[in-house]
Amino acid sequence: MKCLRIMLPVVLISLSAMAFAQSDAEKSFDQMKTLAGTWEGPVVLDPPDPEMSGGDKPVHVSLRVTSKGNALVHEMQEAGTPLDATRYDHPVTMFYVDGDRLLLTHYCDAGNRPRMAGKVSPDGKKVEFDFIDLSGGNQHGHMYHALFTSVDANHHIEDWTYMMPGDKPMHARMDLRRTK
Repeated sequence: MKCLRIMLPVVLISLSAMAFAQSDAEKSFDQMKTLAGTWEGPVVLDPPDPEMSGGDKPVHVSLRVTSKGNALVHEMQEAGTPLDATRYDHPVTMFYVDGDRLLLTHYCDAGNRPRMAGKVSPDGKKVEFDFIDLSGGNQHGHMYHALFTSVDANHHIEDWTYMMPGDKPMHARMDLRRTK
């Protein structure tokens, strides 16, 4: 009985520490939430897209924490275009924790919804997302990979890989500066 009285507090302290320990998914999500705000910067495509004249067209990105902190909304559009998703590209990506994974669902202008799982780098500066699966059609291709790199509080880089039909990757790199 004496052993039980000694062990019970030790077990309770251990359990409470485990309950408050943050999972890797939560740490990754917290890192992503630091990007909340509005951002602008050039986007460079590799290979270059002939439909995008001028090469380094600026992009506008908005990241907003929502749902009592349980989701992060990422909206992207060409800078200077009206907010009219019926006429202009305006993909939306949702980031959220599901169990022990940080997930994103990308609502693509191509009409599909790829899901990816993310993890933070050991130094905490990068969150990388790898493809899991795809809902919707794939005749126009789909988003396949994403990497978010925090340079500082007002500068981050987004690298997105789009898998074109025929499994040809197109890489977009956005060098973004905080505007708000």
